[in-house]
Amino acid sequence: MRRKGTRTTPRTKGAEPPGGCTCGRTGCAPARLVVESPIGPLVLAGDHDALIHVWLPGSAVPIGTDGPLPAPLVAAAHQLDAYFSGSRRSFSLPLAPRGTDFQLSVWRALGEIGYAETISYAALARRVGRPAASRAVGQACGANPLPIVYPCHRVVASDGTLGGYGGGSDMKRRLLALEGSRGATAR
Repeated sequence: MRRKGTRTTPRTKGAEPPGGCTCGRTGCAPARLVVESPIGPLVLAGDHDALIHVWLPGSAVPIGTDGPLPAPLVAAAHQLDAYFSGSRRSFSLPLAPRGTDFQLSVWRALGEIGYAETISYAALARRVGRPAASRAVGQACGANPLPIVYPCHRVVASDGTLGGYGGGSDMKRRLLALEGSRGATAR
């Protein structure tokens, strides 16, 4: 897997993880690491404390310049390598996603969905204690800054169809197939 590390310089509004680095130091920006994967290049952003963002192939990402790679990005790259090779089924990384309390609860619940399992948006809404909020759960999945790590690709529609995915339905199907999920054959 090819890796290229850079420091981020925001190019467009919203391209950089909100708030920059989590350390609170003045002038510190998240580092960026490009990781080649079977689904295309992933761009990871983080600082010396945590992984902050994963951009899927085809996403608009910030431009950057060369810089040192923080340990959480290197660890994330190794764990993603292992995931794509089939030797890792979950992630053990320091994470610092930014979102509302509701979004954070949904993203944590995504992390509890087992490898190769699928659940519906409605079932996920029940898991976070908001049984009538399946649409809001879908929106939180769409805003997930850490796809694959927080496996929103494992959430499908109640009727068995794939539902949405930031990387598109083909990528969602490919990730489910990689895991050997029955949901990979969903429409």
